[in-house]
Amino acid sequence: MIRILMLLLVIGTVAATARADFLRDTIRTSAGDLEITFIGHASLILKFNGKVIHVDPFGRLTDYAKLPKADLVLLTHQHPDHLDPDALAKITTDKTLFVETAACAEVLKRGIVMKNGETKTVMGITIEAVPAYNLVAKRPDGNPFHPKGEGNGYILTFGKTRIYIAGDTENTPEMKALKDIDVAFLPMNLPYTMTPEMVADAAKAFRPKILYPYHTGETDVQKLVDLMKGEKGIEVRIRPMK
Repeated sequence: MIRILMLLLVIGTVAATARADFLRDTIRTSAGDLEITFIGHASLILKFNGKVIHVDPFGRLTDYAKLPKADLVLLTHQHPDHLDPDALAKITTDKTLFVETAACAEVLKRGIVMKNGETKTVMGITIEAVPAYNLVAKRPDGNPFHPKGEGNGYILTFGKTRIYIAGDTENTPEMKALKDIDVAFLPMNLPYTMTPEMVADAAKAFRPKILYPYHTGETDVQKLVDLMKGEKGIEVRIRPMK
């Protein structure tokens, strides 16, 4: 048993340090190019006008000491695969700003807390906090994996381009009522967030121009691709975001 555990630890270490080259997409905005780096899971890096924004950094994915320091960190909620103090320590400077939930602030003792529905301007970027919660998926005790009011999704506006990073959530009424979203990251990590059918339902409701399923775990992303076939005006982009 000890040997097996040691092997798993070694495999985990290799997996965390082996990936140095990540896929990147560039989104053109009216105020300059936005570069998106796909770290994996729910972790992203956004670069815009010389600023580096880390989203839910998670140290099991890579060695964050080798990644650029953060000007801004967005934290969607307090679960350890989204709030990882060790990863944060490697990208944080005295000037790093945090936008987060109240539960995250209790852990970090710093940062700008945003409640569901609030809008703030941080580093010249308009940020809107969208409720992120479960409607269906629940723990054995009957409580949702992500209760309403605890988690945030975020809409960031770069020039005239609106980027929605949903956090851990299902296809809530608030999500389906969104307007003018250019790029959306929607989670598909069963059983905690959305099924492919839920993602398709949400996307067809608020109609982002580009849809990235992310935080996908072992969910078959091809199911989403099939569900979105023939849906004009929505481009589904698949990136390595297990």
